[in-house]
Amino acid sequence: MPEQEKKKRVLVVEDEKNIAMLLAYNLMQAGYAYEVANDGEEGLRKALTGTFDLILLDLMLPKMDGFEVCRRIRKKLSTPIIIATARVEEVDKVMGLDIGADDYVTKPFPMNELMARIKANIRRSSNEMVNAAAESENDVITIRSLVIDTAKYQVTRDDEPLELTKKEYELLCFMAKNQGTIYSREQLLEEVWGYEGFYGDTSSVDVTVSRLRSKLEHDTSKPEYLFTKRGVGYYIK
Repeated sequence: MPEQEKKKRVLVVEDEKNIAMLLAYNLMQAGYAYEVANDGEEGLRKALTGTFDLILLDLMLPKMDGFEVCRRIRKKLSTPIIIATARVEEVDKVMGLDIGADDYVTKPFPMNELMARIKANIRRSSNEMVNAAAESENDVITIRSLVIDTAKYQVTRDDEPLELTKKEYELLCFMAKNQGTIYSREQLLEEVWGYEGFYGDTSSVDVTVSRLRSKLEHDTSKPEYLFTKRGVGYYIK
């Protein structure tokens, strides 16, 4: 059916069937098409062989854990990934974002917040494809020895390439294009993550900034590029 084909498609990788059913119901109510995978291997197979606009991924999965699923998906696809899990430890969030997840939410989560994050990630991903096509071939941002080539999706420091995740790259580009402007966590959630208004947990911003800083700076205790204005937010100069 033509209308069904136009719907945005979400892959739910969740082994707890009651949670999977709840997510599926809310996705359907919000106007999305969806598929469900109940273990990591099935989730990976569906992600790589299907066409999805977003992947909602649990971590504690049978057969293959969510970290490995995320890692393998990200090697092949740039599809937005939201990790939704009961694992609340900071190290898990750091690892999830570091291997390429776009966001990380912990259970139990307000369903309206999760739906808002899904909508924002899908919208932002669609806008990125349009913007990428319009990027100038000579759109290069240089900050001392840091060079950001947005046409090539490449960042170098001292002529050495930096391996950044998709979200780290997006954060760097946004802040580099707005050098000197201090952004709060909530503003960055809106500008970089695409969340309109404040949706609860801002720790994804702190983790992404911390990981980006560790890759940009020679000495994170004496930053040259990415700075913190205590009690206000982050900025690049």
